[in-house]
Amino acid sequence: MKKSDSDKGLLRRFEPIIRYTRGEQFFPLNVESYVNASSLWMQPPGKRPICLIPEGELSLDKLSEPLTNGFGTVYFLKFIEPLNIPELAAYAWQEGLKRKDSNNIFHAGAGRLARVGYSSRIIDAIFTLTLLARGRVPGDTAVAAYRQYRRIMGKEPSYSYYGRVIRQNGWIALQYWFFYPFNNWRTGFFGANDHEADWEMVYVYLSQKNDGDLQPDWVAYASHDFSGDDLRRRWDDPELEKVGDHPVVYCGAGSHASYFSPGEYLTEIEVPFLQPLVRINERIQLFWRNLLRHNDAITNSTPIKPAFSFFRIPFVDYARGDGISIGPGCDIEWDDPQLLTPPPKWAIQYRGLWGLYVKDPLAGENAPAGPVYNRDGTVRRSWYDPLGWSGLDKVPPSNETIQVVQARRKELEASRARLAKDINLKHGELNRLGVELAAMQGQAHLAKANRSLNEEIDNLSDQVKNLRAEYATEGTMLEALDQYEQKLLSGERESARAHIRRAHHPATEVGLRISRIAENWAAISVGLVMLTFVGIIFFARQYLFTGMIAMVSLLVIIEAGFKRQLFRLVRNLTILLAISASIILVIEFFWAILVLLIIASGSYIIFENIKELRS
Repeated sequence: MKKSDSDKGLLRRFEPIIRYTRGEQFFPLNVESYVNASSLWMQPPGKRPICLIPEGELSLDKLSEPLTNGFGTVYFLKFIEPLNIPELAAYAWQEGLKRKDSNNIFHAGAGRLARVGYSSRIIDAIFTLTLLARGRVPGDTAVAAYRQYRRIMGKEPSYSYYGRVIRQNGWIALQYWFFYPFNNWRTGFFGANDHEADWEMVYVYLSQKNDGDLQPDWVAYASHDFSGDDLRRRWDDPELEKVGDHPVVYCGAGSHASYFSPGEYLTEIEVPFLQPLVRINERIQLFWRNLLRHNDAITNSTPIKPAFSFFRIPFVDYARGDGISIGPGCDIEWDDPQLLTPPPKWAIQYRGLWGLYVKDPLAGENAPAGPVYNRDGTVRRSWYDPLGWSGLDKVPPSNETIQVVQARRKELEASRARLAKDINLKHGELNRLGVELAAMQGQAHLAKANRSLNEEIDNLSDQVKNLRAEYATEGTMLEALDQYEQKLLSGERESARAHIRRAHHPATEVGLRISRIAENWAAISVGLVMLTFVGIIFFARQYLFTGMIAMVSLLVIIEAGFKRQLFRLVRNLTILLAISASIILVIEFFWAILVLLIIASGSYIIFENIKELRS
């Protein structure tokens, strides 16, 4: 059997099943159909874009030809032209008629802004306003892309993926790439962005059993800003849904991010230019957690919730799985996979963007690069480091774990033997130096030698102390390895979720039960604050400070009422007022309080000392 046939067989054996949300319009397509319908452009720095190859003349072979120009030049594909007003009106009319009899209609459900606090709403409002000022993909572009996509599917239906098989460090990593012609998260599902082209990816990691057959151990799904250990789930994790040997992926509507469970996910998008403030905010929160000893109860098996950040924008990613499903045993099955091993020329040679470049300063609406490269032309880590990308580089394949444990134990035993030898030698030397030190007592003419010997003894004592500490630590590690080996030999494994630090769960049914009044309030609250502020300035400027305090207080009370947290609000206000009153009293009567404290402290010391004398 050829290696390529073997690789293709592995990819088909474990290929994912993807479940989409109702209303999803774009599905994985073969790149050749997309490229044939696109044009190739060049954007030199500070100049107008230049069309290099017009639509109808571009092919994968031409895309593979070398492209060279000055630094800062961006190459990109252009899939469609936006619709004009008559075309857009005709499309809206046709779609309106279809919606009456269609079951594939998306309904947003509970309002996204009602699920977050005021700070997130304010940042969201700022982000919305920036769409007016920065380059972005117009809404009619999504409509034009859908029409073009339907024309392509009408000629030659395609549901494709691209696969790689990487053998590394005892693992066999199956990489599945899915190419979507358009990401309509913003216009279709109230998300963060729209952009032409979308590359998404899933990994399945295999190890070899004792009988030589392959078994899946882990899977990892690409999902927004998650990285490392949080991307993967073990094959026996109950959160991972499977149909036979096929993992199930729940695809975010429009965004095409991948999730392990169906539901609605509150996702925070990080604004690039605010990243320094995000890092500062995280460090402050970490400092307070450490100061208040909140980490004492945290173990490796305790997931850490994402830290609240004022500088991230909230969006809902709908991955309900109530729409079309693609994969083995579904109504729609995958086409024959196309291999990326060895990488085809179009994947390696073309480093540009796979869709429109709109000069978005936040980069969210610029098209992505291909499976091999990032937008800046550097190689994706998910391409060159399949184990490190998902944090699996520190985990041996299941069939090698016991051997790794035994090898590590032998290393520690050898290390402890060397440490014991060093400790005995240095301890003997320390005894000899101690004898010399004792012999020097009373010998005034040896004062200089005595000082030097004391320094040598102190230094040697520290060395012995450190060696003994290391010996004890390695002994504890040996005990842990022995216990771990016994568990492995008995068939017991560690928790399937021990590695997860930042778990991402869909909203609960309770969390989704938000009243329509609360949703409407969340939608208008930030805008209402802005309008009220302007009203106070124009009509009651002399009451600006008190008016703003009254307005903010009213908003907080209304918000607490909608979230059924009035009791918590009253309790927190009571604590805050008590602390404030205490601070005012301390400031007002500082010297009197200081004198009383000194008198009380002095009296207590006298009492304790006299008590000691009489005992």
